[in-house]
Amino acid sequence: AGVIKSVLAMQHGVLPATLHVDEPTPEVDWSEGAVSLLTEAVPWPDTRRLHRIGVSAFGVSGTNAHVILEQAPEPVAEPSDGSGLSVGGGLVPLVVSGRSAAALQAQAGRLAGWLDARPEADLLGTASGLVGSRAGLSARGVVVGSNRDELVSGLRALASGEPAVVGGAPVVSGVAGPADPVFVFPGQGSQWVRMGLGLASVEPVFAAALDECAAVLRPLVGWDLREALADEELLGRVDVVQPALWAVMVSLARLWQWYGVQPAVVVGHSQGEIAAACVAGVLSLQDGARVVVLRSRALVVLSGRGGMVSVAAGVDVVDGLVQGWGDRLAVAAVNGPEATVVSGDREALAGLVGLCERRGVRARWVDV
Repeated sequence: AGVIKSVLAMQHGVLPATLHVDEPTPEVDWSEGAVSLLTEAVPWPDTRRLHRIGVSAFGVSGTNAHVILEQAPEPVAEPSDGSGLSVGGGLVPLVVSGRSAAALQAQAGRLAGWLDARPEADLLGTASGLVGSRAGLSARGVVVGSNRDELVSGLRALASGEPAVVGGAPVVSGVAGPADPVFVFPGQGSQWVRMGLGLASVEPVFAAALDECAAVLRPLVGWDLREALADEELLGRVDVVQPALWAVMVSLARLWQWYGVQPAVVVGHSQGEIAAACVAGVLSLQDGARVVVLRSRALVVLSGRGGMVSVAAGVDVVDGLVQGWGDRLAVAAVNGPEATVVSGDREALAGLVGLCERRGVRARWVDV
């Protein structure tokens, strides 16, 4: 009887401080009083306040369980600008797949027709459903857009099999290979002002990792990581940009792993190599911070003794271009089939830039 009274009290928002049951309660006579067993779903009583209810389960051999449940808040719809995107939603990717290229095109066509016929459809919800509730078959396509018209246009292009650019982004399709992800971490040059700060505002895991990196950097440097990411002048310093890039890359990897993307291999260049070592567990976060900070300081000491120029050409072409300067210039890095970096004497590099301009080859100074 004492337990039942307590449950009734909890249902009306009153929680007793203590509950004493001196001996096993005999079988309850439900014919007396206003208490009855709940045998079907009933609506909450209108008490004009937050509902809480106590639920007790009495088992055999003295096994009892008691829990207090509180009414869930009403869902609040996020404001929309009428395009089907949440306000501030930005770009939305629609991911489509099939067992063959023909099946992929047919699926894209069906989805385009479905969206076109439902102007009220939630684009963010549709994108989430395509990723979370559909099989990831081998033939895959991705359409990225900022509004319904762009997405429908991209889906129709995917359905036709024709290459297209929608909203500044190409419609991408292909066949998935073995699921062996590789994390590739770049060197300096991949930075931009405020990089990562927008992501940190919407992804708690990324934000926590960024703050953890900031904490291990703080005793080693004279600046705050988040402030540096938003300061164009500060981010232009080599001793700032390299640790900042390292922190962003490590934090991005933490976010990908949290989403379930585990790399089979990690590889990196420059401070990206240090980030890769941290992600692989070769270096602790503290050791990685020390390495990237001390390395960037060493580059500051070396600055002014030469320069670097990135040339949009293959290494064979660049080898021919630098011949006229002898040992004053040398190929420093081959970043890709059409991306080669030359280092050496600044006067000679200026001559190389001029030569490239005359021959129609794009060349730019690397700010390091």
